[in-house]
Amino acid sequence: MSTAAGNAAVPRKQPVFVTTRWTVVLAAGGMDTTQGRQALEHLCRTYWYPLYAYVRRRGYSAHDAQDLTQAFFARLLAQQSLAKADPDRGRFRCFMLTAMNHFLASEWKRGMAQKRGSGCAVLSLELAAAEKRYDLEPAIHSSPDKIFEKQWAMTLLEEVLTRLEFEFQNEGKADLFAALKPALLGLRESQPYATLATQLGMNESAVKVAAHRLRKRYRELIRDEIANTLESSEEVEAEMRYLLRVLTE
Repeated sequence: MSTAAGNAAVPRKQPVFVTTRWTVVLAAGGMDTTQGRQALEHLCRTYWYPLYAYVRRRGYSAHDAQDLTQAFFARLLAQQSLAKADPDRGRFRCFMLTAMNHFLASEWKRGMAQKRGSGCAVLSLELAAAEKRYDLEPAIHSSPDKIFEKQWAMTLLEEVLTRLEFEFQNEGKADLFAALKPALLGLRESQPYATLATQLGMNESAVKVAAHRLRKRYRELIRDEIANTLESSEEVEAEMRYLLRVLTE
């Protein structure tokens, strides 16, 4: 899942997509290909919890939300709905939210006749732990749409952090990543560079350079992740600004 923004010097040994932007969405509609399966897995990982939280905030029980989220993704797979996604009709996250709303309306009219495990293709979603995660949501009232947007942003950043950690592990720098991660998340005051230098056996200047490179790579991967479902650099920059706004609201 690399783009021109990626650092060519960083080895990429994890499975990556050979295409980016909206092509990753369209690839997920063609499950007869390795790329399509990888794309669907990635999209499910990014969107399953935001959609689960959205369904819960709509008033469904934890059990029903688990059933509905599982069935929603199974239907996307069975009906190849992702192949119908149109980049000219807006952001992919909006497509997913609209698709879920349509699914909820049709599924509820049928009385949720199709439950989890009743013939649906079961996807590897961490639904068992979903409610524990949902319990950590702020107690203040937020609309279902706001919950979805917030969790979309947070899940995207979690995905990026996972990719970044993987890169450092591949380079044999897992300890460096663990030490610098708080600085990446804006917590440098709790771990001054001088302290980190002593901890890592490096000089302070080298630690500052490493932290700068880490932040730069982090921003590149965020842009890379966002670009997977957008068509132009202008859209990517706009989505970057939107991501920041959602996280700070």
